Amino acid sequence: MRFKITCLIAVIFLTAVSITFGNGLSLNSIGPKSLGMGGAFIGLADDYTAVYWNPAGITNLDKMQIAAFVTDIIPSSTYKYVAANGMTIADAKSKTNHYISPNLAGYIPLMKGDLVVGLGAYAPAGLGAEWDGSELKAFQSPTDSNTYNWKSFIRVFNISPVVAYKINDMISVGASLNLYYGMFDLEQYSSAQYKESSTGLGFGGSLGILIKPAKIINIGLSFKTENNIKFEGTANNPALTKVPNTPAETDFSRDVSWPLWFGGGIAFFPIENLTLALDFQYSMWSKTEDSIVTDYKNPNWKTYAAKSSVIYLLWKDALQIRFGVQYDLSKEFALRLGYYYDPAPAPFNTLTILFPSQTYNTFTIGASYKLSNQFNIDFGAEYLMGTERDIPAGDLENPDPDYNKNYHAMPGKHNTNIIAVSLGLCMTLD
Repeated sequence: MRFKITCLIAVIFLTAVSITFGNGLSLNSIGPKSLGMGGAFIGLADDYTAVYWNPAGITNLDKMQIAAFVTDIIPSSTYKYVAANGMTIADAKSKTNHYISPNLAGYIPLMKGDLVVGLGAYAPAGLGAEWDGSELKAFQSPTDSNTYNWKSFIRVFNISPVVAYKINDMISVGASLNLYYGMFDLEQYSSAQYKESSTGLGFGGSLGILIKPAKIINIGLSFKTENNIKFEGTANNPALTKVPNTPAETDFSRDVSWPLWFGGGIAFFPIENLTLALDFQYSMWSKTEDSIVTDYKNPNWKTYAAKSSVIYLLWKDALQIRFGVQYDLSKEFALRLGYYYDPAPAPFNTLTILFPSQTYNTFTIGASYKLSNQFNIDFGAEYLMGTERDIPAGDLENPDPDYNKNYHAMPGKHNTNIIAVSLGLCMTLD
């Protein structure tokens, strides 16, 4: 009986459609060079991805540049739930999908290079999960023999006009406007095949400063404002047609925010051809991801989803620690290594299989080759090694009202590992 209640709670949670952007759903290292250095790039910020990491860094670009890079994200998740009596209720593995994001950037130095303007178009967040419905039969009615899709897909594109100014040889400052376009699709079982699709717009801004107090060291500070995307779309659930005067489809809206983010980094050049970088990056999830409200437009849908239209996420602030190294073997060829620690922001009682949130230890490699004075190619790859999370079934009779109110998790063992590969080409124009 307890398992059935737990399954019901999990289904209600998913029916309400959480849309959570965590470490498992973000592109943690934008650009092949920064990816190869573990994303420790705030203090270095010396290539076309500086618009993301530290806008002040584009003053490092003394010539006009046009660049393009593509990143492929390949997640692999597992979920297993064994009941107290030893019976295996669910044992599932996500499908292997490729989530590919194209990115562009271009910069024009003005005023002898002291003033630089540019435009970046990149995907700062995007991932998803897809599961074989036949492995999740425990979460549907035992009398229902159909197989249902369990799938989440999220993608956010960002267009960023940027400007930076070199105050003197020591200090540069920069700022960008971030215009976001988000897409979100979800499919899962909810008495029938539930589907939804939505898109939204939002905006925010970034500020950065780059200080070079000595030839062997750079210090960078970077800040991104909180930004909100208002998603609007359509949800479909044939099961609701059993309710009088209720259509299978309704429009809905929800607001989702990305948190205030800030970071600091140091790039150190101890000897010729060697670069060391260290970053600390802090995301204030607790200010934005406490809860998410879904507003179904149809009155009967509102009644049906009244208890589950508010999703309590209770996410915690997270500090990432990143380290990277680059060694130039020659003027044309460089090698990179990196590592970062990425803690899970989601607590145990709000975790589900459609939006994994793990603590990751991530190892990265990369390289670049200068084809000519005009063309440079960069490569980066990372492996995010997830730490398994064992979510307890919980005591649904716990007297603590906050415990019960926020208990939306799917009990069992969750884990996710991710491979990311990025390849870029930069053209420098005289």
